[in-house]
Amino acid sequence: MGRGSPLRFFPRLLAACLLLPLSSSTGAPASPATSEPPTGWDEATSGGPTAGTPPHPTPSPSQAPSSPGPASSPAWTSDPGPATSEPSPTGAAGVPVPSELPDPGTTPRPGPWPAPVTDVAELCVCDLLVNQCDVNCCCDPICTAADFSLFTMCSVPVVTGDRHLCRQQEALYSIDPTAHPPERIFQLADKVNPSIFCIQSTNNKAALSFQAPEIPTIHNFDRLLQEFGDDTFGIESNLALVDELDTREATSTNSTSKYKYNDPIQTSDGFLRLPAPLFLAWCTHGNPAGFLVNQAVKCNTMIMGDACTTLPGLSMEFYTSSSVLAAPESRLVVNITIQSIIVQSPKGLRTHLKNTDALILPILNGQSCTNVVLEASYLITFTEAGEIASAGVSLVLGTIDMMARFVLQSFEIRFIQQETQPVRLSGSPGYVVGLPIKAGFRTAGSGIVQSTNEAGQLTLMKSTSAQDCLAVEGVRTPVLFGYSMLSGCQLRITKDADCRLLAPALLSVLKGQNFPGYVASFGDSLPQNELDWVQISNNVTEPSTCEIPVSFQIEVKWTKYGSLANPQAKIVSVTATVMTAALPQVDSGSEQTIQIFSSATFVDVSAPAEPGYKARPTIEANLPFDFFFPFV
Repeated sequence: MGRGSPLRFFPRLLAACLLLPLSSSTGAPASPATSEPPTGWDEATSGGPTAGTPPHPTPSPSQAPSSPGPASSPAWTSDPGPATSEPSPTGAAGVPVPSELPDPGTTPRPGPWPAPVTDVAELCVCDLLVNQCDVNCCCDPICTAADFSLFTMCSVPVVTGDRHLCRQQEALYSIDPTAHPPERIFQLADKVNPSIFCIQSTNNKAALSFQAPEIPTIHNFDRLLQEFGDDTFGIESNLALVDELDTREATSTNSTSKYKYNDPIQTSDGFLRLPAPLFLAWCTHGNPAGFLVNQAVKCNTMIMGDACTTLPGLSMEFYTSSSVLAAPESRLVVNITIQSIIVQSPKGLRTHLKNTDALILPILNGQSCTNVVLEASYLITFTEAGEIASAGVSLVLGTIDMMARFVLQSFEIRFIQQETQPVRLSGSPGYVVGLPIKAGFRTAGSGIVQSTNEAGQLTLMKSTSAQDCLAVEGVRTPVLFGYSMLSGCQLRITKDADCRLLAPALLSVLKGQNFPGYVASFGDSLPQNELDWVQISNNVTEPSTCEIPVSFQIEVKWTKYGSLANPQAKIVSVTATVMTAALPQVDSGSEQTIQIFSSATFVDVSAPAEPGYKARPTIEANLPFDFFFPFV
């Protein structure tokens, strides 16, 4: 909305206050109601006339334009309406007189902030220019009758308030071209909302405007700095407190004896906190962990000065000191046990600590800070009744450089049911790109036996810096769905090389010691459902003479399964091919190098999607035998 600076209207406001007794009997008459909106504009806050005058004042004879056109700086006439015995202490919009100005010692607010506008006659969405008439804006209070005579139309013909109310007023604006000169027509109309979900009345007037921010002063600067000086601007603590109060109120009214999905896990001093990324990937350490919600996140924690020893999120005490309640509002508590502590050196070398009972706190050593939590992984065990049986945490401590100003932290929480072996899924139900392919073996009478170790399922040889094939045996990497992979090594052959010894050794390097026989069709296929597993087809040639394997190729064919809106990845076949070659002859005293490769490729064999239609309905009608008489 077009509004002038408050300083421009201050002399005009003082003049209006000083001349108020004199102007009560010399007001100018109002314009006709058919061409002007109702009164109520306040000059001190909107740049228009004072209360009681028409919103579009008439220029005085000395300032009237000689020809049609926009008037520049017209002389305003003041008409406060009917005279009263005592003048009101405030203006129409609540402008205080000097005697009622706020105390300088009180906390100031930026302003002046206008009161929430609820009268549609005072709303104008096309009023954009300050102290100027907007073209074709029929509700602009600055425009005069001379300006209206040049308008061709009203850019905003209808102005309404809240459309959700059952009954509300509409301000209708139009231009009468038949008048000479053309004039603006204004009228108010009542509108009825036919929706059955309309709002009959509103009782929260403060919701119509934003809260005015507080201006810093010498009296409140320290408090505002403490509230808004953090990287999260105080939102973290407020939201955490509100969430905690709401959850406690809900659990007190609807007391349950077990956790439900996504319920905040309660502790003896609040909730179990799992840090999560906020805006710009900064960590917020007030995020409650939800029951049965597996999470794995990474975020940055800002470090200012020597705060590494005082920030709770950098100390292992923050993750181990709480006791989890076995059930909501239960007296039975479960202590968080430390399962492992790994110390990471600045160069990335990790070492397991044997003593996990001691509390290791961060220590500031010059420009570095040691024993800072880099990773924290929770493992929560629950029962079928929805109670927490045990809770453990694994920590990775490291050294950070204080000059970096922030540290990257990783957090994870997993839930497993008591007396069950945890098996990670690769999708639900279809495979997710980047997750390992599930594989296993088939035994008679027991279905599929699946390894819980990802490196013990469908894997490939992993390339190393040495590039020696006979030295990389046992170094494997899992095959990830959707990722084509290629690895290799070098085999040095001398005259004394024996083909019968090299062939099985190279085959073990390429395929691994326990190459699986089946893979899961879906990412969540259960081992007991044998029909959800696909047998691996081995394509191995058996030459007449001794040959060594030189390449190992895994080809995975998959298709899109299910609806067109949300297709799921399903593996339909897996083929493992071993290529062999004859052992080359090498002269005495020399050697020859052979490249050995292993690869995994993924082929999409999805058929073109075809929409399906239901069969047309058939009409089964029994007509009388003489229905078509006398035609047949």
